[in-house]
Amino acid sequence: MTGLLEGKRVLITGVITEASIAFHAARIAQEQGAEVVLTGFGRLRLVERIAQRLPKPAPVIELDVTNQEHLDTLAGKISEHVPALDGVLHSIGYAPPSCLGEKYLDVPWEDVSVAVHTSAFSLKALAKAVLPLMEGGGSIVGMDFDARVAWSSYNWMGFAKAALENCTKYLARELGPQGIRVNLVAAGPLETMAARSIPGFSDFNELWAKRAPMGWDITDRTPAAKAICALLSDWFPATTGSMVMVDGGMHAVGD
Repeated sequence: MTGLLEGKRVLITGVITEASIAFHAARIAQEQGAEVVLTGFGRLRLVERIAQRLPKPAPVIELDVTNQEHLDTLAGKISEHVPALDGVLHSIGYAPPSCLGEKYLDVPWEDVSVAVHTSAFSLKALAKAVLPLMEGGGSIVGMDFDARVAWSSYNWMGFAKAALENCTKYLARELGPQGIRVNLVAAGPLETMAARSIPGFSDFNELWAKRAPMGWDITDRTPAAKAICALLSDWFPATTGSMVMVDGGMHAVGD
């Protein structure tokens, strides 16, 4: 049976450990026939070790999405491994500790700007950097946590995610004529390194356990990873500027 991503060349960012959603997206993408290239930041040797645990070892490129030199040379470095790209996963986000759990009114712009740059503007920056490799069109997918409401403790990271959602719409408008789709996967709370930095993360778990119609397992990254791979495939040819909810139905219910 032909895989969903057979013959596709995909760039996956955001792999840190095997608990990363991006790791499971890379795993399923390979299982579905894709050739995968990873990017890593900071703990590059760790990412390289994790890359060896995929079904097929994947090359790792260093990428700091806030470093213009890294962005300017990214397409060339990717070209050393694959001649073009059909898909990209943006699974990158960071906010200084003050942006999470502190009093909303007391956080300085210097910290907020870091969160917005790394978590939202970087989607545009990454898209522009890989554009020369996507002349045949393709799919860009970002990772989100539903920013339509204000979540306890999420504070300025929620602000950054709202900016990410808006950026997705404008990129969809801009890149659509070139055959490039841009969408988000909004996953429910999952146990990752990023989640550990959110004060009161356990409150999210309890909320989802009580209210998600289909239930929710904070250790199961596969549903989010499958949604990512579906959007990277050709099976959503006319879907762009959208947010796919993978949260057990939590977004759809009230009290």
